[in-house]
Amino acid sequence: MHPALAGLVTIVIGVGGCLAYFWLSNQFLDKVLFPAKGPQAGRNINRANQIRPWLFLFPALFALGLYLAYPVVETIRLSLTERVTQADGTTVYEFVWFANYVQMSADPKFWEAMFNNMLWLIVVPALSTAFGLLAAQLTDRIWWGNVAKSLIFMPMAISFVGAAVIWKLIYDARPPDTNQIGVVNAIYVSLTGNDPVQLLTVPFWNNFFLMIVLIWIQTGFAMVILSAALRGIPEETVEAAIVDGANPFQIFFKIKVPQIAGTIVVVWTTITLVVLKIFDIVFAMTNGQWGTQVLANYMFNQLFVARDWGVGSASAMVIMLLVTPILVWNVRNARREMR
Repeated sequence: MHPALAGLVTIVIGVGGCLAYFWLSNQFLDKVLFPAKGPQAGRNINRANQIRPWLFLFPALFALGLYLAYPVVETIRLSLTERVTQADGTTVYEFVWFANYVQMSADPKFWEAMFNNMLWLIVVPALSTAFGLLAAQLTDRIWWGNVAKSLIFMPMAISFVGAAVIWKLIYDARPPDTNQIGVVNAIYVSLTGNDPVQLLTVPFWNNFFLMIVLIWIQTGFAMVILSAALRGIPEETVEAAIVDGANPFQIFFKIKVPQIAGTIVVVWTTITLVVLKIFDIVFAMTNGQWGTQVLANYMFNQLFVARDWGVGSASAMVIMLLVTPILVWNVRNARREMR
């Protein structure tokens, strides 16, 4: 079957299945479970109306359970087991409890990944938010600000892998006797006359070269959100500060920034969630070599390279434990602002 036709058939079956489910479930509810007949008719109608919303929610709850809750439970189970291949070729899973976590904690690569993730957490959210705030403030003061915003936001349309390929070419280093196609090394060689440097292999600093890619992408996101927040500041407060003799820096840091502090925190934490799960950029540019390992890439290597499902699942649980508190805080903060 042609892929386009298969996709169309899938959509038709999916939509038809949902419509059939809603119709049949309501018929069962109204005709069989709580029929609107006899002396209990009023009571049955009330009961049916109480249950009816859950009929509509059930498909979404089922999908969430299937694609979110079940993988979490299965990952926890795998992190507590070890896959053993028996003599007859069959594979069994033996419970080893926390042995995988102990093995993971004894692996230097895991602690390298933890250190690098913490380094990313310190640098990327701070610089992305700062550059986004700076861009939001400056682009609102120039006549071609909308064009500038479009250019700054454009990297958000590029996938992480695409951005990694672009920046890998920018960092590229060719032999000294050939023309440099990497912009950074071309400038470096022309200005200093030194040999080109393989920037992605320089210990410690190569992590910052990788961070630049994510900062480049996330600055546009921060700029758009913070620009909207800046435009929501009441003009009266700014005009009052000008009348009192405040200079532009005082207006920005003492009047505007405190009023959008909540938005800044939301942007910061959102980028933090992205950083904790960062994988594509590291995988595409260094694959965790030369001291650039991060938790998500470490998990990938354990699961699909070393085929160690126990340690790989344990590292996945570490990522989830790091992400969950920030996610919960973000949700609570959003609900508080909605109230």
